[in-house]
Order: sequence, then C-alpha cells, then structure tokens
Amino acid sequence: MPDNVSYAAPDLLAKLISFDTTSHLSNLALTDFITGLMDAHGMTYELLPNEDGTKANLYGTIGGDGPGGIVLSGHTDVVPVADQDWTTDPFTMDVRDARYYGRGACDMKGFIACALSQLPKLAAADLKRPVHFAFSYDEEIGCLGVRPMIAHIAKHLPKPDLVIVGEPTDMAVVDAHKAIRSFRVEVTGLEFHSSQTDKGVNSIIAAARMISHLAEIAEEMRQRGDATGRFSPPYTTLSVGRIGGGTATNIVPRHCWFAFEHRTLPGQDEDEISHRLMDYARRDLLPDMQKVYPDADITIETLAQAPGLKASEEASPLETAVMMLAGTNDRQAVSYATEAGLFQDVGIPTLVCGPGSIQQAHKPDEWVTQAQLEACDDFLSRLVDYISA
Repeated sequence: MPDNVSYAAPDLLAKLISFDTTSHLSNLALTDFITGLMDAHGMTYELLPNEDGTKANLYGTIGGDGPGGIVLSGHTDVVPVADQDWTTDPFTMDVRDARYYGRGACDMKGFIACALSQLPKLAAADLKRPVHFAFSYDEEIGCLGVRPMIAHIAKHLPKPDLVIVGEPTDMAVVDAHKAIRSFRVEVTGLEFHSSQTDKGVNSIIAAARMISHLAEIAEEMRQRGDATGRFSPPYTTLSVGRIGGGTATNIVPRHCWFAFEHRTLPGQDEDEISHRLMDYARRDLLPDMQKVYPDADITIETLAQAPGLKASEEASPLETAVMMLAGTNDRQAVSYATEAGLFQDVGIPTLVCGPGSIQQAHKPDEWVTQAQLEACDDFLSRLVDYISA
C-alpha cells in the first residue's frame, strides 16, 4: 500500500479533485496517481495516450485476463470553472452540510473514487471474473478519448460481459439515454453598402432563416413525442446555443455562424435533423444567394457526437444482478449522453449508474452528498462480493 494513502472514498475524492483535469489540460498527473494505487494492488494496466502524449486513457484489470469481466467506466476530465462564481477553491474539496464540494465531485470523480476505494478488497477477493477500470480523457468535449480505448478493447482484449458507466444518476440504474450531436453552421454571403442590399448577400438573414427552420423541426419533434414514454422531456430536443456575424449595421454582412445541438431519442435517425437543415439550405436559400454571388455558400460541421443507449427488451442475468445490488427493480432513462452508447455499439451490454445528481454537474459549487458516495461505495462492495461468490 502506498504511504499516506487512505482508501476511504471521500479521501480519494479529495485527491482526485485536487488535479485540475479541465479538458484543455493534461490528465497525466491524475493517471500517475491512479497507476500507483494499481501497482500497489497487483492490478495490471495499459496507458493509451493521445497523439501528442499530453493525455492518456487508463485501462486496468484485476482478476485475470479472461473473458466475461465487468468494466467500471468513468471520465477523468472536467468542465471549466472560468466565469463561474465559486464559494471556495474548485480544486480543493470542501466539506459542508454532509456534501463534498469541488469540480468533478459528482461528474464524475465521485464514481472513480468509489471504484478506487475497492482496490484493497478486489486484491484480496477470489474473483470469478475480472474487473476492469476504464478511465478516459476528453469526455466533456464529445466522448473523444474513450473511442480509441473502446476500439482497443474490441480488437485486442477479451470481451467483457457488462460495462457500468458511473455518470451521476443518484444511483439509479439507467439502461437508455438520448444521443447527442452538435454542429457549427457557416454562412458566407457578400458584403455591400447597406443602401444597396440588392447587390449584397446577407449572411445573417440566411442564418436566421435556417434557425427559424430548426425551430419548426423542433416543434415537429415535440409533436412526434416519445413512444416509450420514458424520457423527460418526452421528445427529441433541439437547441441553438451560439451565434455570431456581421461587421457594422451599415454593411450587408458577409459572414455569419451559429451552433446548435440535438438530443435524439434512441432509435431515431441521428442524421435526420442535420440532413433536413442542409436540404432546406440547398433548396430554398443557396439558389437565390448564388444568383447574386456565385461563391455564396453554406456549410455544416459536426462538432461532437455520441450515440444513444438503447434499452434491451429483457435484462440479462448480470444486468438483473446489478439492479439487485443497487437496490432497485426498475431501469430508468435519462436525456443526457454518456459513453455508454459507444460501448453498446461494439456489442458490450452497458448500464449507467453512479453517485450524485446531473442537476449539480457543470455548475459552480458542484457537489455530491455523503449519502450518495456511501451508496456507491456500498454498491461496488456488494458487486465485488457477488462476483467472488
């Protein structure tokens, strides 16, 4: 056991919070700390670095290298704290009113702390199947890091029986979530003096018409609804989040851009909305724009995407066991996205279950309750017992 290391989940959480792993920064100091704990307990591991070596995925295994293992998956990066009004230092854990405060406390270093707290028990247990830790980078900017790790697992390693993604669910067991895609649209027109609007191509007006068309699609999605009745809100959602363009009020604007996202219900064509928007632009906007200026253009770029998690018609025996260990008979659905759909896409059954509430994620003074951390610790301890019996 490394000197001066407590395996109590709150102490591990305090250590993990102390590493500033905002997505634009490295996570290597944090992974160095974790691999030190793994070394001390005989856990084998692989580090899978990004292209420039500034970040790494970490895939650890204990209990042998056979098939049929259980993966505990979590991301090590956190969202920025810039321009947020924190009461205390976001990278120093503060304990108040039976809550643990700090960036990443619930999203999702709390789950990672609980997983690491099981290392002494895992090392001593007679495991009947392996347990894997899959800790990734750059989840917050599009589940980027976990993709090469999943590809590595699928190509080179024995197939696990189940993945548990520890995103905050208040320890409910989640078997379905929406997909997410985000886009940046660029509109190129022709600047001209605003007294001669017929000689220019107004990029902002074209962008506004596209945004209006997205609003119509959003209303259609609301009316289409959710046939399963499981999601809140009960339909595919669409939001325009940013816009910019123009030079001055007396210049017909040459350039405008906007960014939008949609969160589609599982099973819906994830290309539908972006394809419909571009069809509208090509059919109803570009012909008139290019009559005035042949080089006028509209492009769309995908910024981030993560597939939805689709519920299985019937829970597997292991999924049923996980629900029992979590103390629930129900599986729930959520509207936020995780890496769970990516694991499912390579044929690995996946659930989402972790401490804390998504309502606290990404906010100033992010927190997870003591009760939630204890519930996750107890759940994982029961899981170790179950696969050792």
